Amino acid sequence: MAASFLRIATASLLISTVSLPVSAQGFSGAYLAGRQAAFDSDYQAASQYYTQALARDPSNPRLLENAVLAFLSLGQVDRAMPVARKMRADGLQSQLANMVITADLVKDGKFETLLEEIDGTLEINELVDSLVSAWAQIGKGSMSEALKAFDEAAKQQGAAGFSAYHKALALASVGDFSGAEAVYSAETDAPVQMTRRSVIALVQILSQLERNEEALNVMKEMFGTALDPRLQDMYDTLEAGGELEFSVVSGASDGIAEVFYTLADVLAPDAAPDYTLMYARVAEYLRPDHVEALLLSAGLLDQMGRYELATEAYKRVPADHPSFHAAEMGRADALRMAGKNDAAIEVLEQLTRTHGELSSVHSALGDVLRQQKDFEGAVAAYDKAIELDNTLDRALWFVYYARGICHERLDKWDMAEADFRKALELNPEQPQVLNYLGYSMVEKQIKLDEALNMIERAVAARPGSGYIVDSLGWVLFRLGRYDEAVGHMERATELMPIDPVVNDHLGDVYWAVGRNLEAEFQWKRALSFVSDDTAEEANPDRIRRKLEVGLDQVLEEEGADPLKVANEG
Repeated sequence: MAASFLRIATASLLISTVSLPVSAQGFSGAYLAGRQAAFDSDYQAASQYYTQALARDPSNPRLLENAVLAFLSLGQVDRAMPVARKMRADGLQSQLANMVITADLVKDGKFETLLEEIDGTLEINELVDSLVSAWAQIGKGSMSEALKAFDEAAKQQGAAGFSAYHKALALASVGDFSGAEAVYSAETDAPVQMTRRSVIALVQILSQLERNEEALNVMKEMFGTALDPRLQDMYDTLEAGGELEFSVVSGASDGIAEVFYTLADVLAPDAAPDYTLMYARVAEYLRPDHVEALLLSAGLLDQMGRYELATEAYKRVPADHPSFHAAEMGRADALRMAGKNDAAIEVLEQLTRTHGELSSVHSALGDVLRQQKDFEGAVAAYDKAIELDNTLDRALWFVYYARGICHERLDKWDMAEADFRKALELNPEQPQVLNYLGYSMVEKQIKLDEALNMIERAVAARPGSGYIVDSLGWVLFRLGRYDEAVGHMERATELMPIDPVVNDHLGDVYWAVGRNLEAEFQWKRALSFVSDDTAEEANPDRIRRKLEVGLDQVLEEEGADPLKVANEG
C-alpha cells in the first residue's frame, strides 16, 4: 500500500516543479547558492538565499517554489504563506504552495472556503484532497457528507485502510464510538490498517465503550509485554478499570493534521525524506501538540544530516509527555552525530535521573560512552539496562553484545566471552556477534577451529561485509592456511579499500606467501590511511617496523610464533 501512496503523493509535485523557467539575469549568485544549500538540505541558508534572489525577481516561479520548500522544510509555515499566496495570485500551480494555503485555511477554521477552493484549483493530490474535504465537511457541521467523502476516498487504489482509519476517527471525534468500532471490526468493506497510532485510537474507543478487557487484549496482541511509558500508562489505567479519553483527534483541524501525518508516516520508509518532511511539517503546524509528527520530522531531519534542526524538533516535545524519553534519546543521538558528545552524554545522564526505570535509557547512555571509549562507564550503564530488563527479550542481544565489547577492551575476556555467548543465545547466528567473538578468539589464539566456524557462518550471512570477510581471511592466516587467506583478504580490501587494518592484514598475508613487494605496497597503503580514530587498531609504528625489517623479524622481536612455511612461489 505504501508504494501506491508514494505514486499518488509524488506525481503532482513532480509535475509542478520540473518545468518552471529560471531567469539567469540579476540573481544568479543568490539563486545558485540557494540551490546548493537546498541540495545539501541546509534549509536555513537556502531560505535566506532564495529571499535575496526574490528581492531581485519577485515573480520568478522557480524561486517562489524553492522558497516555499525551504520555509516549509524549516517548519516556518507562516513565512511560507505570503510566498505561496503570491504563487496562487500569479496563477502558478504548485503542490507545495497548495499545502501551505490549505494549512492556513484550516488554521483559521475557514472550512467552507477550503471546500470551494479544493473544488477549484487548490489541489495537493487526489487522496489528500478527498480526505481533507471529508474533514472539512465535519468542520462545517455536515457529518453525512463527510462519511460519503470518506467512502469515496476508499475507492482509490490502495487507499481503503487509510480512508477507513480517518472515517473511524471522524465518528469517534463526535462521540459515535460504536460506529467507530464498527469500522475497526471490519463490519464495513474497508478494514483499518493497524499502525501504532490506529491501535491507540482503537484502544481508546473500546475504553469509551466500557470494554476495557477487549482493549487490554488488543494491546497485548499488538504490542506484547514490552511497553513504552505511554502504552504502559494506558495499560495500567485500563487494568485499574479507568476510562481512557479519546484524544487522537478532537475535531476537523486535528483530523486534517492527521491526514498529513498519516500520509507522511506511510511514505517515510520509501519516499525521499525531504519530500516526506513536507507532510510532517504541515501536521506539526496544524497541531503543535502532535508529538508523533514532531518525532517523525526529527527522524527525517536526522536522516538528512540536519542534526541542529533535528535537535530543535526533539526539544519541542514537552517534558511531561510520555514520549519525552524517546525524544531525549533522539536528541542525544542527534547531538552525538553533530560531534557534541559531551552534550549528548549530559542529556542521557539527566534522563537516567528522570526516567531511570527505563532499560532503554541506560543502554543508550552505554552506547554513547562506549563510542567515547569510556568502557568502564559503558559497562555500568549496560549493567543497569540488563538489570531493569528481565524479560530476556530477543532485542536484548545487542546490550549483551555491546557490554561484551567493553569487557573485551578492558581485558576481561571471560566476562566478554560470556556476554557474546549470551547474545548468541538470544539471537542465534547473529553475524556481528559471530564475527566479533570469532575474531577475538583468533587474536587471542584460542579455540581457532570454533572461531573459523563462527566467522564462516558470519560471512555466509553477510558476504558483502568487508569487516567480516577480513576476519575470515585473518583466521585462515592465523591457522597457517596462507594460500586460502589470500583470496578472502583481497576481497576484503575490495569491499573496504581505504581501511588501514584490512590493508595491513593483506600485507601480512602477501608476506606469508612470499609476495614481499606486494606486501610492502599494502603496508604503505595502510599507513597512508591511518587516522587518529584508527591509530589504536592499525598500530602505525608496527607497520613501519615491518617495512624496515619484514614481518618475520617483527614476529621474532615480539616473541610470537614464526610464520609456518613461507611460500616462495
